[in-house]
Amino acid sequence: MMIPERPALERRVLAALEGSGEAGARIPVLLGGCGSGRTSVLLRLRDLLGRSSTQYIDVEKIATTPERFLESVRRGSPFPAHPYGEGATAAGAREAFDASLAFFDTSRPAGEGPATFLLDEFLELRTFESFPGLRAVLRDTVGALGSSGNRFVLTTRYAARAHRLLRDAPARFEIIHVAPLSVAEIRATIAHGHDERGGEDDRMRDELARLVHALSDGRPAYARLIAEAASSVEMRGPSDPVSALAALLAPGGALSNACRFSYELRLHRARGYGALKAILDVLSEDEPLTLTEIALRLRRTPGSTKDYLSWLEDVDLIASRQKRYSFADPILRLWVRLHGRPTLPTEEETAREVHAYVLAHLPATEPMLALAAPVDPEKSWGIIEID
Repeated sequence: MMIPERPALERRVLAALEGSGEAGARIPVLLGGCGSGRTSVLLRLRDLLGRSSTQYIDVEKIATTPERFLESVRRGSPFPAHPYGEGATAAGAREAFDASLAFFDTSRPAGEGPATFLLDEFLELRTFESFPGLRAVLRDTVGALGSSGNRFVLTTRYAARAHRLLRDAPARFEIIHVAPLSVAEIRATIAHGHDERGGEDDRMRDELARLVHALSDGRPAYARLIAEAASSVEMRGPSDPVSALAALLAPGGALSNACRFSYELRLHRARGYGALKAILDVLSEDEPLTLTEIALRLRRTPGSTKDYLSWLEDVDLIASRQKRYSFADPILRLWVRLHGRPTLPTEEETAREVHAYVLAHLPATEPMLALAAPVDPEKSWGIIEID
């Protein structure tokens, strides 16, 4: 499965950059959780706009010190060399950060027209706020980009934090929520199987796309792993995304590792690490729950529990609807159910939890529900091995 093309989203971002409509040129801010495809959209935009006039920057990887950030941005730039920030390393953190903003503002490609910067996970610039003289880095960045003649596309996985930061930002910033992949988008990117099934091939890929969409919640990272695993295994009949999902979530599986990364990364960006893990454990057992129900199970006061919940919402691990809380990512909830325990899940336990997840997420009309017979504890579920 290749990087999905998302024509509608790409057109909207390009229209914002080019100033279509009465609002003029805008700065798109793409919001989406882990695995939602934010990075792949930026990489597609880099190719669509041209690499000579566009610079992609993974802020999360290079937001170390302002001095080293400036050095990395300048070293990796396709734009003609300029003396921005010369000597900034010796001058200090504030001067290096100001030089970075100047670089974003005044860089130009070799030809005519503005430069375009694609800043992936731009909220990680907040790292610099621990340095002297840099207490308002994100506000300063928003102000500088908003008044620049260059073009920018920003992304972040932290939707709540981005909304709070941009609440009073210039109208030039346009928030765009990265929607899940549609069935058609998944279908368009599923690789052909190893064997040719003649007239059956299209029908089977259509069915595979529907199943992958339902099981992955439309998240590109999950959809790619499930589709590739299901298609790579020689099986009788159509590919089996259900068995693929079980294998991917087993200890050491690719999807299990991706969930662990997402889980730990966002918890470490929040306060109250241990208590937050406890709440996620409670919600993995039963959701949605009210504040009072969570407080009782956590054995904490409603006041402290409300703080914990707000910190989880701040890093987009949970969502609240009608005062009831649940996981924002159903696959992550399944992972916590499997791996938030003192011992590794067995093959049977993994299969049983995946079976329950399938029952809850596949439409009742799907033919794959034939697999959803009552669980036989003695049955070997035959979890496939993924190389």
